[in-house]
Amino acid sequence: MESGTYFVYPQFEFNVLHIPNYNDYFCKKIKSMNTKIIFLSILISFQLLLNAEIKVASALGDNMVMQRNTEVKIWGKANPKEKITVTASWNKSIATTMSNQNGEWLVKVKTTEAGGPYSITISTVKEKVTLKNILLGEVWLCSGQSNMEMTMAGFGDSPINGSNEMLADAENNNLRLFTVKRLSTTTPQDTCAGKWEAANAETVSRFSATAYMYGKQLQQKLKVPVGLISSSWGGSRIEAWINKESMANFPDALAQTTLEKTPVNHKASQLYNGMISPILNYTIKGAIWYQGESNITNYKDYAALMAGMVSNWRKDFAVGNFPFYYVEIAPYWYNNSKAISSALQRNEQLKAMSLIQNSGMASTMDIGEEKNIHPAEKEIVGKRLAFWALSETYGMKGISYKSPTFKAMVVKDSVALISFDNVVNGLSTFGKEVESFEIAGQDSVFYPAKMNITQKQARVWSTKVKAPVAVRYGFCNFPVTNGFLYNTTGLPVSSFRTDNWQK
Repeated sequence: MESGTYFVYPQFEFNVLHIPNYNDYFCKKIKSMNTKIIFLSILISFQLLLNAEIKVASALGDNMVMQRNTEVKIWGKANPKEKITVTASWNKSIATTMSNQNGEWLVKVKTTEAGGPYSITISTVKEKVTLKNILLGEVWLCSGQSNMEMTMAGFGDSPINGSNEMLADAENNNLRLFTVKRLSTTTPQDTCAGKWEAANAETVSRFSATAYMYGKQLQQKLKVPVGLISSSWGGSRIEAWINKESMANFPDALAQTTLEKTPVNHKASQLYNGMISPILNYTIKGAIWYQGESNITNYKDYAALMAGMVSNWRKDFAVGNFPFYYVEIAPYWYNNSKAISSALQRNEQLKAMSLIQNSGMASTMDIGEEKNIHPAEKEIVGKRLAFWALSETYGMKGISYKSPTFKAMVVKDSVALISFDNVVNGLSTFGKEVESFEIAGQDSVFYPAKMNITQKQARVWSTKVKAPVAVRYGFCNFPVTNGFLYNTTGLPVSSFRTDNWQK
């Protein structure tokens, strides 16, 4: 080897001045300022090169769960035009790509059946990064407003029933959690703040209660790892979770949510930009959604907006028509218990099922609280969502998961006979009196009604209405009642009306 001076750094070495008789040459030239500058520039350039890092996408990391039996994406940034090699330990597969002119790179890797822990190594000629303790299983996105964001520890004067007992039993290495930090922004982002953590009392206490209850049910029944990505913001409107292109289809809603005084969690597309866009490359199995309280003032648009959002998400996540299960907003007084605005919203949520393929709604008609918009029975909510997924997505037989819904009304003498879909073996009040039925004649005046059950129908009547024309059940913000109507498996009938009167 010719004489010269080498600088040795981890993983490679380079010859700064590969020149024979280096000492004589250097002594003569070092006095030159130009040579000093060139020499310093070379060192700085090489040091900058050495300090360059492979940047793995912020949604990826140690402890994550990746979707089993599919093709997942691994992505990030590096130096422009650099070769990236990705090795997954579960099948020893090797994928390579070149970063683009902006340093962005992405590879697709096939996954196998559930299991782990595994690792993923991302490397260039200069360095490598290894993601550890990875599991393969089922991954679900969990989004919405405060009733989805609300943690297992509760907040303010809104508790979670049984939370301490459930936290004491939360240790589960096969349940992994990721919370996307709040961000409202006008431009789509490719990074977010958050990290993957295994479930235990500490991590679960600060994670979405609804999402945790849902994931816990799936993990226990499927007996595979489950990963949950919580991306929620209390008080947000649905318009904020829809991208700019899709919101163009809703000019009235767009106008309402782009005013200068609009709160940041209401502004059209801004939560999509900050909290959905950064995770679009993450392969998910499906999504659960708990939102709608902030949209009761524009309920007429809600079913179409939800269908638009789901279409938007399905297109951008690019994993097909993934299952989408959502929660009916629970009864709450909204400053006027007798008003019907939230009942009209529940009606629109029910309607959305017919607009969105592969979707389902979990009813919460029986767990609302008059003066608290955050029902404490999050375990019930999580389980009812899980019933949908276990039955429809995972093919488990024998579980009742669809709440009874109004089918038809027939009037016989002075009694309205109400029939329902999804009754299963019959209807029940579970021994309590139901006081939230109303009945009206041609004059459109509603009176409190009596109800009893005959086979799979509800018989509704009032001595003040001789010729019934319309029946309503729980059709107000907060129906005051001692009991509710269920099917025999304990799923509640959602509020409904047989009329379309404008009051």
